[in-house]
Amino acid sequence: MSITAIEAPVFYNETAFNRLNEYLKKSNPSKIFILVDTHTHIHCLSSFMALLQNEAETEVIEMEAGEEFKNLETCMGVWSTLSDLDADRKSLMINLGGGVVTDLGGFVASTFKRGISYINVPTSLLSMVDASVGGKTGVDLGSLKNQIGVINQPEMVLINTSFLISLPGNEMRSGLAEIMKHGLIKSKDYWKKVTSLDQLGLEDLDDIIAESVRIKKDIVSQDPTEKGLRKTLNYGHTLGHAIESYFLSHKDKKTLLHGEAIAIGMILATYISKELKGFPENTLNEINSSIKDIFGKVDFESPDIEKIIELMKFDKKNERGNINFVLLEDIGKPVIDCIVPNELIKNAFDFYSKP
Repeated sequence: MSITAIEAPVFYNETAFNRLNEYLKKSNPSKIFILVDTHTHIHCLSSFMALLQNEAETEVIEMEAGEEFKNLETCMGVWSTLSDLDADRKSLMINLGGGVVTDLGGFVASTFKRGISYINVPTSLLSMVDASVGGKTGVDLGSLKNQIGVINQPEMVLINTSFLISLPGNEMRSGLAEIMKHGLIKSKDYWKKVTSLDQLGLEDLDDIIAESVRIKKDIVSQDPTEKGLRKTLNYGHTLGHAIESYFLSHKDKKTLLHGEAIAIGMILATYISKELKGFPENTLNEINSSIKDIFGKVDFESPDIEKIIELMKFDKKNERGNINFVLLEDIGKPVIDCIVPNELIKNAFDFYSKP
């Protein structure tokens, strides 16, 4: 099975490695560099290498695992390693890992010698349905999410769900948040499907991943540089990214995974949607319950909320000093570039904090 779009093809399971090996034979890279983190080096690299068929010299580059290492310092290390190992413009970079690896690896490849080819092989649910697809690459600036980067498409994306076997439960939930977001911006039917996981088997997961990728790629193909429609993929992210950055930068707080922060952001954005766009209140309550049933609830104090609101000014979607939200008139009916007053944001946190 495959989904082909203007930007980059995505190949699944049984066809993924066949397509990769066909590509390697045809493109004949001078060297192959496989970027892994400390987790995927242990859990994924050997099975990946066993299926790789190529005659080119292959080197493995390892980075530390975790969002805190998604920075320019890590990039410097990878760039220097590429240079030391005589990488040239015909070299190929394969990013084998979660969203941190695919984001950072794509950025490193896109900028080394003004750009070498790269392929994403996502190993987490989050990177399969979101981070590895769409050509967004980049790193954080301090604790500020994805401030440095470029949009540059990979040669292909290979999704093999066998990599999910070693994924911890909290990482699976993190990916589920992005799948739920696709449901909210796309259709009520898909939302109902992804919130009824207790009735689904493992075979349904493949279909859900493929559908989420299809939703994202359809949007990206229509708006590759995020001038309009692609902004809808940021539902829940304006506050979610600010929450993620805040918890990442405060050592007394438990660091939240990306999806955990986005889950909170979606509840907040849906409350704001009710207030500003007439989103149905009963559906808001259903979304609030569904998300909290999976992710639980995080406690916020008033100083936390003030600092989170301040962090939103760094959001990449902002224009001319305005903080732009994606809101919903209903499930499947997103509205972009919405201005939200701070008092309403505080009211949204009050709603979220209720039992």
